[in-house]
Amino acid sequence: MTGQLQAHYHRVEAAIRYLEENFPRQPALEELAAAVHLSPFHLQQLFRAWAGIGPARFLQYLTSDFLKARLHESGDLFEASEPVGLSVPARDHQLLTNLEAVTPKAYRQITGALVIRYAIHDTPFGYALIGVTDRGICWLSFFREEDARHEVARMKAFWSKSVWVQDTVHTQVLATQIFQGSGTQRLSVLVKGTNFQVNVWEALLQIPFGAVTTYGQIAAAVHHPRALQAVGSAVGANHLAYVIPCHRVIRKDGRLGDYRWEAARKKCIIGWELAKCESGEDHR
Repeated sequence: MTGQLQAHYHRVEAAIRYLEENFPRQPALEELAAAVHLSPFHLQQLFRAWAGIGPARFLQYLTSDFLKARLHESGDLFEASEPVGLSVPARDHQLLTNLEAVTPKAYRQITGALVIRYAIHDTPFGYALIGVTDRGICWLSFFREEDARHEVARMKAFWSKSVWVQDTVHTQVLATQIFQGSGTQRLSVLVKGTNFQVNVWEALLQIPFGAVTTYGQIAAAVHHPRALQAVGSAVGANHLAYVIPCHRVIRKDGRLGDYRWEAARKKCIIGWELAKCESGEDHR
């Protein structure tokens, strides 16, 4: 299993992990490059090829002060009837998603089996497993190469009443639309969860590309302002990474918090989105 995007992402993630571990020392570019076995020039080129900006600017997007300011700019995302404040680059990446849901009880009562076509794809954020039914995408998860077999087993356990067909050609169309599309086509997704979980996931779909929000704002949006723990659990139970953008939910103090598919990956995705969102600026 090889992939150019995966190779780029792996080194970006390694650089971010190294900076986290050595944050008090604020390592220079030369030290950071050596830690990921690149020259400073090639590290700069890597970040520019992957995110469109250099590593120093990219890392600015991940500071708590920057993200707190971003929260303030975003305001209450759920007061508007449609996403507002999207720049042209952001609109280019915004996914338009139709959601269909089934509760666990209703799924158990389905007669017959769903046919799920699935495959593993190389993406800007590492390898992703994508599963799709004729009703829409039903699974998207990120994983490390050595965990591929385990990840497929997790998907099959979640959608246990299914017929499985490996179909890279079919799922590649969706992978391209999700990670490289123009944002002008609609995606259909099929989720399985409780009514509360589905309400939370529908709220997540309202967070625009390049924006962030808090667990408290999500709780208010689903009319349970005190149910922060339940909201956090529902966010963590999301089984459609990136498409249902649970990565855009952060803590109110600007810290990014946990992520089902690794905290470092959450940082990479948020930084990447912010870089794309502001790509019209002079990124140095």
